[in-house]
Amino acid sequence: MSSFDSIKLDQFLKQVQIAASGGQAKVMVQGGEVQVNGEVELRRGRKLVNGDHVEVAGQRFMVDLQTLI
Repeated sequence: MSSFDSIKLDQFLKQVQIAASGGQAKVMVQGGEVQVNGEVELRRGRKLVNGDHVEVAGQRFMVDLQTLI
């Protein structure tokens, strides 16, 4: 997988402006506030790929790496 095929969960949370910093993203993930594809994800380094769904505080996002570049 190249760096353009995936994005880390904490980086994604910053990109979509759910987390203001990496530290905030870490707290959110480790606190069990983030779901990936319907399951709680506790690894902030989880690699996300196109089509993955991330849900935080009732907001749902679909990963589209083309729009994040």
